[in-house]
Amino acid sequence: MEDMLQLKAKTVAGNIRKLREFRNYTQDYLAAKLNISQNAYSKIELGYSRLTLERLFQIAHVLELDVAHIVSYDHDELIRMISKSKSA
Repeated sequence: MEDMLQLKAKTVAGNIRKLREFRNYTQDYLAAKLNISQNAYSKIELGYSRLTLERLFQIAHVLELDVAHIVSYDHDELIRMISKSKSA
């Protein structure tokens, strides 16, 4: 169970990174929007710090996505879904 939770947490952190890169946002930009340091933000993407539900909602808002998308898909599925919705 613990391993599965850690894997899911890493997937969510990776999704956040991929989405940030897809939107061409820097870590500094997201950190400023979240009122945290770039170093603290980097730790979120690397999975070194625990992500609170409140922080996840804040990140989703900045990335213009539902939290459900960030936690439900893997990296590639997420980018495909966003790309499709932009072209539609």
